[in-house]
Amino acid sequence: MARNIAIKVARAEKDMTQKALAEAVGISRQTMNAIEQGDYNPTIRLCRQICRVLGKGLDDLFWKDQEDDDEEEE
Repeated sequence: MARNIAIKVARAEKDMTQKALAEAVGISRQTMNAIEQGDYNPTIRLCRQICRVLGKGLDDLFWKDQEDDDEEEE
């Protein structure tokens, strides 16, 4: 899995630490770090909780468009 920079950026926009976001969604800071690093694949329920806290949509934080994939290959 690729790193999830979108979560880190969204956290920064809200001035939240990994620990604060993790506490808000009921997981450990280590798990949040693993999600951001791409080492842990969260459940859809957890994805939705993260989105709710950060005020973003699932597409914004977890799913990349095909166009994004095409740009990376170039």
